[in-house]
Amino acid sequence: MPTTYKNPVYPYRRPSELDQPSPRHCPVVIVGAGPSGLTAAIDLAQQGIDSVLLDDNNTVSVGSRAICFAKRTLEIMDRLGCAQPMLDKGVTWQHGRVFFQEREVYDFNLLPEEGHRIPAFINLQQYYLEEYLVDRAEELKEHIDLRWLHKVTEVDAQPELTAITVSTQDGDYRLTCDYLLVADGANSKIRDQLGLESKGQIFQDRFLIADVIMKADFPTERWFWFDPPFHPNQSVLLHKQPDNVWRIDFQLGWDADPDEEKKEENIRPRVQQMLGADVEFELEWASVYTFRCRKMDDFIHNRVFFMGDAAHQVSPFGARGANGGAQGIDNLAWKLARVLKGEAPDALLETYNTERQHGAAENILNSTRATDFITPKSRVSRLFRDSVLELAEHHPFARSLVNSGRLSMPCRYEDSPLNADDDASFPEALRPGSPAKDAPIRLCGESAWLLNQLGNRFVLLLDARLPTGQAEVLAPELETLLGNQPDLDLLVLGPASRALSGLPRTTLIEDADGLVVERYGLTPGAGYLIRPDQHVTARWTDSRREAVEDAIDRALGRHLDPLSHNQGGRHATA
Repeated sequence: MPTTYKNPVYPYRRPSELDQPSPRHCPVVIVGAGPSGLTAAIDLAQQGIDSVLLDDNNTVSVGSRAICFAKRTLEIMDRLGCAQPMLDKGVTWQHGRVFFQEREVYDFNLLPEEGHRIPAFINLQQYYLEEYLVDRAEELKEHIDLRWLHKVTEVDAQPELTAITVSTQDGDYRLTCDYLLVADGANSKIRDQLGLESKGQIFQDRFLIADVIMKADFPTERWFWFDPPFHPNQSVLLHKQPDNVWRIDFQLGWDADPDEEKKEENIRPRVQQMLGADVEFELEWASVYTFRCRKMDDFIHNRVFFMGDAAHQVSPFGARGANGGAQGIDNLAWKLARVLKGEAPDALLETYNTERQHGAAENILNSTRATDFITPKSRVSRLFRDSVLELAEHHPFARSLVNSGRLSMPCRYEDSPLNADDDASFPEALRPGSPAKDAPIRLCGESAWLLNQLGNRFVLLLDARLPTGQAEVLAPELETLLGNQPDLDLLVLGPASRALSGLPRTTLIEDADGLVVERYGLTPGAGYLIRPDQHVTARWTDSRREAVEDAIDRALGRHLDPLSHNQGGRHATA
């Protein structure tokens, strides 16, 4: 099949460990240099943590695979220094249409409110994302030892450390590590080696992905057909990607033969019938897949942490796989960095499992509902679906019931044990556990963005538009707070008093369009404590030093009982 993309080939390097008599010990070893493994290495590197990243291949993924990246994922990538090339290359979209048989029944617009740096969604082939992540990892090679054609063949996971055997073309070597992060995909060999399971549901249906290269006048939108005349009794999805590549998903039915359906001579007639006889196209890549919604009961085994598809898997409709994986890394990296630095107890790591089990369950629930709607398995469910689609054309209430893949939304850790104080007078959308919202600001007289001032450390966003004299009273308290909390930065919304501008680790910002105050519901003296992953952990109408310090202690897990959260000492205490 022709392709517009040429996969880069990365060099193998002979490891020095082959010449060492005993295993080398590392703080972190990561298995799998796909999106999850690369993201984890980059996130840890930005927080000063070294890692060895191993991959048994020497290039990026073949085929477009994940293509739809949501706003929250792009915000995470922006924090990691990887978003701009994605935005430059990707196809930005926010509009979608839903068709039933021969007619359009409704459309939708995902464009967020004005005043955001990042769009609602972009479409970008996974191989581009991986290439940009590799480029970023190379920029951080002081902290990332990226090794291609290094295959992990054995894993010995003990409560105190993990030992692995790595196979190369020059022989085998061994490493030990404090923490092993596993991102070796949905069919994880390490998960199997450790006798662990990913449990869930396999849906009895098959889908064909066909990536075709064509110059078409279709708009840059997400089009989804139920029971179209060119593919009756099934569903079809159409999306545009960069380089004039279009993703088409055809529902095939459970009885379809995957090997036959992947043959070009069988794919071409389907695509031609959909596009029309006069449309010329080339087939770039094709795959047949089955819907799977499953996850591990526990993402942590001794000191082995499972991430991405190795930990949880969802069906593609709804763009929840890669996006959920990025949010999982975003959750884990800051916690692991602080435990390794001795700034937090080991019990903090248990909250990766707590919070991301919630995120995975939410993704699986939405993905399962979409799958049940797209592929009804009984006469009654088919009748319900078709009736909803009929009604949706004329009645807005029915449109909320149409489910062609509810698109990925950012996860809120509402019941997290790390959340602290809240005040009901603030906006509901930014309650503790929620990701922070972006807004335009002025920084040193220049245009900037709020989210770019958050991340990697704790930040207290403080509304310092205070009456004369009040800032001078507050300044000594804030100076004491910053002295007591070396992991805390102060982001002061002004105009602010000179008494605050001289504080250490303090950045003064102004609300460029009034959207910071509007979105955060700020009043003078109010504040938000935001975690290193840009999630709100506490907020106050009156920000007092003792409350902020208590909230930081809570967010670092210092209140957690290591026995109750550790399954009887599953990890050693930091």
